[in-house]
Amino acid sequence: MSKRQHALVIIAILLPPVAVFLKAGAGKDLLINIVLCLFFWFPGLLHALWVVTKE
Repeated sequence: MSKRQHALVIIAILLPPVAVFLKAGAGKDLLINIVLCLFFWFPGLLHALWVVTKE
């Protein structure tokens, strides 16, 4: 893992939609993450970690 990816993982834990935006931009992944975070924080966290760590 690079330093940038480590930083994104930390951001994903604190602010999942921000991490998804930084990794994937404004698109369907961001919209999905915002909806998941509105329902509950944990699903949004898991989705953000998945988006940040996939290559």
